[in-house]
Amino acid sequence: MTVKAEGVSRRYFRKTGTANYFDAVQPVSLEIAPGGMTVLTGRSGSGKTTLLNMLSGLLVPTGGKVWYDDTDLYALDDRALSRLRSERTGVVPQGRSAVDTLTVLENILLPARLYQRELPVEAAVRWMEKLGIAPLRDARPAELSGGELRRMAIVRALAQAPDVLFADEPTGDLDDENTRLVLSAFRDFAHEEKKAVFMVTHENDALLYADRVLRMDHGQVTS
Repeated sequence: MTVKAEGVSRRYFRKTGTANYFDAVQPVSLEIAPGGMTVLTGRSGSGKTTLLNMLSGLLVPTGGKVWYDDTDLYALDDRALSRLRSERTGVVPQGRSAVDTLTVLENILLPARLYQRELPVEAAVRWMEKLGIAPLRDARPAELSGGELRRMAIVRALAQAPDVLFADEPTGDLDDENTRLVLSAFRDFAHEEKKAVFMVTHENDALLYADRVLRMDHGQVTS
């Protein structure tokens, strides 16, 4: 699946200050194709997460359109949009996203269970092994470190085999070794499984694994 943004922008209105609006993302046009890993870098506050959220179906743009192949993403109603996101995208958010009452493996399989799909147990175990958390499959989130919780969220997204994977600062709380494991996993996912990966980061290590690097400053994207 190809994701295409056409003049996508996001403006926030406010009641205080000299201006009554703030352009978090100025009009952006880009394409995310399968088989490659795109890395978007830039300083904190430059609009990277806002753009990722619009591309992944989590935030309605103020202007422009987002296409998933021939589907106008934000022309769908809420139910159809939710279904499309669950079936075709995977998102690794910045924050904590674990259900405390479930084990690590149960957390990873939860998206498939919620939508009554076949549980990707084999894929889950394979990615857990690659990211070094296979021994933790029966542990609860409260027993995990921040880095282990992060890798669990990454495995949960990869195991669903989405057409496009969106990752927001996925290595921010990982050490060097685990950062390399995650970046290698993303690259393998894109190249070997012919999927698209769109990763937001401010860490230079990710640039070594990218097929394409974009930079964002003050809401504007450049190559």
